[in-house]
Amino acid sequence: MEAKNIKYDCTRGTVSNRSDEGELSCGFNGGCCKLSVFDWMCGIPDADSADLFEVRFKNTRKLYFKNDTGIQIHVGDIVVVEAVNGHDVGIVTLKGPIMRRQLKRNDINQETYEFKKIYRKARVLDIERWQEAIAREHKTMIRSRQIAASLNLNMKIGDVEFQGDGTKAIFYYIADERVDFRQLIRQFAEEFKIRIEMRQIGARQEAGLIGGIGVCGQELCCARYMSDFQSITTQAARSQDLSLNPQKLAGQCSKLKCCINYEAAAYLDAQTNIPYVREPLDTLDGPAFLVKTDTLKGVMWFSYEQNSMTNMFPLDASKVKEIIKLNARGIKVESLLPVASEKSPEFVTAVGDDSISRFDEKHKGGGNNNRRKKTVNLKHNHNQNQGGRNENNKKA
Repeated sequence: MEAKNIKYDCTRGTVSNRSDEGELSCGFNGGCCKLSVFDWMCGIPDADSADLFEVRFKNTRKLYFKNDTGIQIHVGDIVVVEAVNGHDVGIVTLKGPIMRRQLKRNDINQETYEFKKIYRKARVLDIERWQEAIAREHKTMIRSRQIAASLNLNMKIGDVEFQGDGTKAIFYYIADERVDFRQLIRQFAEEFKIRIEMRQIGARQEAGLIGGIGVCGQELCCARYMSDFQSITTQAARSQDLSLNPQKLAGQCSKLKCCINYEAAAYLDAQTNIPYVREPLDTLDGPAFLVKTDTLKGVMWFSYEQNSMTNMFPLDASKVKEIIKLNARGIKVESLLPVASEKSPEFVTAVGDDSISRFDEKHKGGGNNNRRKKTVNLKHNHNQNQGGRNENNKKA
């Protein structure tokens, strides 16, 4: 198997390879699946969900099907499933008792929901036709954008997904207002010779389709597990004392980050224990001004200098409530500055022999001077000895 013949399709989670004889093989690659689910109930027998399967298509589109054929189907198998018109091709990503929890998460009643059928496992001809339809998607998306621009439609076509049999395509588009695309659909049908389905998505859903890495270093939440998007306001950021900088609060979809809502409820609950300080606290040392608040710890920081963060001291929220009640009765409290604790005298040995640094040189500069003096004295002694030898030789 040569590496140049291998093709990785992260939009569908597949790895395809065409041999030298021209035979195409396609397999499942779970490492690049969006909205992947860990099956922690794998291996547990469950008769009620034995014939239910989750089938993954392009990007974040998943549907649920029923297997009435009696064929043994496993996770990772490429299957041919029922569609509104024709058939589609997808990959099985979940089976077993975890399916009941997945259906409950998506508000699907197992008793009343009409599950579409799984026809069979995909054959070589099905995979060939499926790969040919996938190869048309990018060119179709580029051409559809050109047609939409020529009609002066205020919309953006974000992605195109072909059905497995190549007879239908879903065009995902983003628009801030209602768009009349009847003329657009007619031109699409004439241009691409397929059935057209227009599906509107939001900016967050588009980010989930594309995928990426967030500022936290992990995969985007909308591509990893989020399927329902709640409204996010700047009030959630204010409750957490976050900087209202749009560049820091906005995600890759140019909307407020979904993770702002993760801890908003905890902060709102903790703020019920924090008193509202309308004016400085009256103390004998003067007014104490509120500088900042640690909501989760329930600690409020004050300073006697207004609009300054120097010489701050912490106060518990319960204590601040008591001070506010006393100030309301006209009573000034004592100084709020923390009492400086007296330092205990350090133990000093009378004899310095126990010091491990007693052998270290105390003055590095003096050491160099002593070395120079020693070399000068050695040269002087050497000259004296040499002169004495010469005088002895003359006498001899």
